[in-house]
Amino acid sequence: QDTDEFILPTGANKTRGRFELAFFTIGGCCMTGAAFGALNGLRLGLKETQNMAWSKPRNVQILNMVTRQGALWANTLGSLALLYSTFGVIIEKTRGAEDDLNTIAAGTLTGMLYKSTGRV
Repeated sequence: QDTDEFILPTGANKTRGRFELAFFTIGGCCMTGAAFGALNGLRLGLKETQNMAWSKPRNVQILNMVTRQGALWANTLGSLALLYSTFGVIIEKTRGAEDDLNTIAAGTLTGMLYKSTGRV
């Protein structure tokens, strides 16, 4: 069967462009960051409250750590994904080409901008 499975508008590509994939990348990174941060918060919360008896204050402290770490990691990874996607779309539109050089340049610029505000 050689017929196309989907009906595409005239002149449309069969693959998604970098702009369409940006939404998936940003959302995926936010969700991954939230999950990783929640697990990290649970680990930290259990470690910090290990001397306390199981009670409501301990549960609240653990829950606070889970939500705080989840939000922190989700914001961090979401921001990085936003920078990466933005640089990727801008470079692709500027160069007029869709290749691996765009990905390398977007990743490099994202890393440089992210680390430029931090200390060594």
